[in-house]
Amino acid sequence: MNILHLDASASKHAESHTRRLSARLVDQLTAANDAATVVYHDLADMKLPHIDTTIRDAWAPEGERDASLEELATRSKTLVTELQAADTIIVGSPMYNFSVPSTLKAWIDHVAIAGQTFRYTDSGPEGLLADKKAYLILSSGGVYSEGPAASSDHLDTYLRTVLAFLGVTDITTIRAEGVAYGPEQEEAAMQQAYSQIQAL
Repeated sequence: MNILHLDASASKHAESHTRRLSARLVDQLTAANDAATVVYHDLADMKLPHIDTTIRDAWAPEGERDASLEELATRSKTLVTELQAADTIIVGSPMYNFSVPSTLKAWIDHVAIAGQTFRYTDSGPEGLLADKKAYLILSSGGVYSEGPAASSDHLDTYLRTVLAFLGVTDITTIRAEGVAYGPEQEEAAMQQAYSQIQAL
């Protein structure tokens, strides 16, 4: 098992719901698979730059791209290679203003590369990352999986859309919701999420 583990929370481990939950899942999977390998990125510390059109130029053949783009090309290709090599993807992400943290969006923009992780065909786009399992470990101050705020969930829905576009369709979401509703609700949400992880 090759695990790619991404944390996107701006909070430190002890304060972050998603960091604690994603770490628990990684520990559980590695304990069950002695040969498992883990590639980990703390996206808040990694500080990937927001992309511009140079990323397209950086993927040009080596002899055809400007030498100034070598660092960008190397970084993007490394991230793509890690994603291609993973058979299990774990994304820990809180909801920030109804969607993903910008650090996670930057990572997505570095790996969603035409010809590498997806391609265009006569019948439309086709993901190239089939046969992978993804776990989305998500948290939110409110409740968005159901109820009146469900239409405002652009976290789970967006990540599922992106992963499916890249060919990853086996996706499990584990949520800690309503963590801003007080200590009792926060504790209950975390315990429910831990129980879901334990049951996997």
